[in-house]
Amino acid sequence: MTPDAPARTGQTAGAVYAVAAYLLWGVLPLYFLLLVPTGAWEVVAWRVLLSFVFCLILLTVTRGWKAFGVIIRQPKLLGLTALAGLLIYVNWQVFVLGTLNDRVVETSLGYFINPITTVLLGVFVLHERIRRMQWAAIGIAAVAVIVIVVAYGEFPWIALSLTASFGIYGLIKKKIGPAVDAVSGLTLESFWLIPIAIVQLILVAFTPAGITMGANGVPHALLLGFAGVATAVPLLLFAAGTRRIDLTIIGMIQFITPIMQFVIGVTFLHEEMPPARWAGFILVWIAIGVFVADLLLAGRRSRGSGPAELV
Repeated sequence: MTPDAPARTGQTAGAVYAVAAYLLWGVLPLYFLLLVPTGAWEVVAWRVLLSFVFCLILLTVTRGWKAFGVIIRQPKLLGLTALAGLLIYVNWQVFVLGTLNDRVVETSLGYFINPITTVLLGVFVLHERIRRMQWAAIGIAAVAVIVIVVAYGEFPWIALSLTASFGIYGLIKKKIGPAVDAVSGLTLESFWLIPIAIVQLILVAFTPAGITMGANGVPHALLLGFAGVATAVPLLLFAAGTRRIDLTIIGMIQFITPIMQFVIGVTFLHEEMPPARWAGFILVWIAIGVFVADLLLAGRRSRGSGPAELV
């Protein structure tokens, strides 16, 4: 075995973990559609509560309670996990609302432009410098949003809410860094959301439809009970992948999810795609092409002569 073999094996495993995470996120719309007649507010409430339960089991199985105890004794980390929890709650709620209201294509738009949103946050919040091609991708994506708003005549609030919430969530997770492991982080994020989830279930109980858990047969109850696993597993796979592979590779792999969601929305759910919306999406895909090309060029320069220079 060569000296580089363990590193290559780790990178291969990381790529597999990351691809698995994005594939699971890509099919989430189909999973949530299987939960009908459960509404979006009840789905997210169970998602929060069952994710918390699943994480408690994982902490026990992986013997992570000691590390968890260290984290909860640090008020700053607790505050950051609470903020991360609120952001991921917004992301989950908007995503499920979009999915259950025939807006899967718009949810895919949010995740298509998410990498560009992340770059913008790096510039304006972390004061990072970015390359010219990244600025070009940002400009093309901005034009795409304007085209969708003006030509299609509808503000893409679902897409922009998803990209903003997940982008800022990623920023918070970056500030937390390695101080909080994936399981402990998701446990705390779910914990802070328990009061919101309980209030949502109470409000749902007073609606005409009421609580659907257990009211639509055993298969439906089992599917709904799977929400915690469906939420936690891709997040944990993602965390395992990002620790092992370069950001350049993650930057390309992450487009698996919105591509799958777009195909599901157009091909399987037959969502409307008028010419103006196609124009907006084509511009977004051009921006993505510029963005990925920049990642590849930067990666090639860094391998050839050290860290890539920002211009």
